[in-house]
Amino acid sequence: MESGASTAAPPRTLPYWVTFSQLLGLTVVAMTGAWLGLYRGGIAWESALQFNVHPLCMVIGLVFLQGDALLVYRVFRNEAKRTTKVLHGLLHVSAFVIALVGVVAVFDYHRKQGYADLYSLHSWCGILVFVLYFVQWLVGFSFFLFPGVSFSLRSRYRPQHIFFGATIFVFSVGTALLGLKEALLFKLGAKYSTFEPEGILANVLGLLLASFSVAVLYILTRTDWKRPPQAEEQALSMDFKTLTEGDSPSPQ
Repeated sequence: MESGASTAAPPRTLPYWVTFSQLLGLTVVAMTGAWLGLYRGGIAWESALQFNVHPLCMVIGLVFLQGDALLVYRVFRNEAKRTTKVLHGLLHVSAFVIALVGVVAVFDYHRKQGYADLYSLHSWCGILVFVLYFVQWLVGFSFFLFPGVSFSLRSRYRPQHIFFGATIFVFSVGTALLGLKEALLFKLGAKYSTFEPEGILANVLGLLLASFSVAVLYILTRTDWKRPPQAEEQALSMDFKTLTEGDSPSPQ
């Protein structure tokens, strides 16, 4: 085993893609705030502006922070695995808490205004995403951060964890786009087709949301950008091979 395996240099273009994704993500958050401030009156909890807490929290939590949590293992390629796991988990916890505030805000707003809950496609998708996200985090914590889980069990579950993490992220962005379109139609109605400034800004926001998701997924799906295995991970993998296949791992 070569000692340089744990300090491999990052691929040449990876830092540029990561920077690009972060610029897109921060722009999405800033533009969401600008949209709510310029055309929706801003944000306040104890007023009719309480609804505006919902889109801002969902974009910050289930889009931007969730996307960043998925990128942790690409960005911190040579950090200790435990440190990277903790950061990955904390970002997901932060995303969940912020999203929870957004969910509470919209239900509380509907209750105060006497509006019906959970009748639109956006709301159905939103609840599904929120529940799946919580289950994904809970199962991930149980397998990867909770002590006592065997290496073989973690190895078997890891592909499913990665797949469902990326799927929930895409689903979250799609749900945000549905909500954005719904909000525009509710307020603008027929004026949406007259190129109202709010409609144009929101359409640009939607394109940026989609672009952020594409950038994150591109980084995640580049197999040559995966985190290189650390020394202890390689040792555990070799031990697992010995236990499961019954042969002696040959030196690489």
